[in-house]
Amino acid sequence: MDILERLAKSKFRSSFHLKEKDFIYIQNKGLDTIKSHAYDFINARLAPAVIPNDGKQTPMRGHPVFIAEHATATCCRSCLFKWHHIPKSRALTKEEIDYIVNIIMLWINNELSTKNNGNMNIM
Repeated sequence: MDILERLAKSKFRSSFHLKEKDFIYIQNKGLDTIKSHAYDFINARLAPAVIPNDGKQTPMRGHPVFIAEHATATCCRSCLFKWHHIPKSRALTKEEIDYIVNIIMLWINNELSTKNNGNMNIM
């Protein structure tokens, strides 16, 4: 079973969905920009070895990536360890950062497909 299937079975994780304003934001910015934002957020808030506010660094709203981080359990180092088995006490590797961003983008793309039956053209 892949990680998104496991997350979908969690009542908490499966409660997160993009809202209309998130879809509009994605459409206006494009998926490349959203992916760039995901890298920026992960590098700043999740990648360091020590995060003083771990567990509280990711807002619950305000950007589609934030919503996706909670839905994919990539919102803090504790969730990363629990769901993805990525250790807490060290900086993330480039490969781990890529993995996290790819999971976030896969979830966002799934949301887009579900919302629009695959008909939304976002570049």
